[in-house]
Amino acid sequence: MTRTVFVNGEYLPETDAKISIFDRGFLMADGVYEVTSVLGGKLIDFDGHLKRLERSLNELDMDKPAEFDDLLEIHRKLVELNGIEEGMIYLQVTRGAPGDRDFVFPDPAETRPTLVLFTQNKPGLADSPAAQKGIKVISIEDIRWGRRDIKTVQLLYPSMGKMMAKKAGCDDAWLVEEGKVTEGTSNNAYIVKDGKIITRALSNDILHGITRAAVLRFAREAQMEVVERSFTIEEAQQADEAFVTSASTFVMPVVEIDGAAIGEGAVGPVAKRLREIYLDESLKAAV
Repeated sequence: MTRTVFVNGEYLPETDAKISIFDRGFLMADGVYEVTSVLGGKLIDFDGHLKRLERSLNELDMDKPAEFDDLLEIHRKLVELNGIEEGMIYLQVTRGAPGDRDFVFPDPAETRPTLVLFTQNKPGLADSPAAQKGIKVISIEDIRWGRRDIKTVQLLYPSMGKMMAKKAGCDDAWLVEEGKVTEGTSNNAYIVKDGKIITRALSNDILHGITRAAVLRFAREAQMEVVERSFTIEEAQQADEAFVTSASTFVMPVVEIDGAAIGEGAVGPVAKRLREIYLDESLKAAV
């Protein structure tokens, strides 16, 4: 089945969708993106994703697309047109296509942003088998640029990290800078020790995860103790549990890091409970 996608104000069959070869997202990775999960045909954490998108645009001095105020309607329309019950909607905004390649930003009065959205159908997203058994991760050096808080389309090194993990027979990689874990390739990282949930504090070093914010809020509401500080791989290997969060995996337990089993090497009670709470509460608030 051919998907219907959204490109610069038009709903089109994916086979008819086209972007200029001069688009700065293609030439310069000069763009930002968001991924919103769909459960039960409804959008999860949409307001959070929209606010982060606006922040990313502001941080890069990039104009909002003309359709910014209609993004909720566009998301809902794509869900309807593509019959998505469980899946994701990918949104990307670039600085546009000025008609030639240049390092200098184009005049925003003459070059408008490019806006693209498409759906990904993912049946069983909430009941992922991986969440029942947990994932294995390796650690790699974090050599990304310094503004990881901006959700840009510069994803080459995270992709390389996932491939390093795959080659090692694992599922993902945790990035390490100056001896401390920053985050996963596409997720925020956590450990649990003596009942405390430990995760790196927000800064320019990590993405300000929308799922992270929700999970930590729910954890505190459930009277769980949250400590926002850095931790090492060695500390993680000695933890009782570990997990990651993201819009596409929700709360995903980690059972092995660099070959060392975490806790009993199985999904722990804290990660399991947080996933249950997150899915329950997010579905209640879904739009």
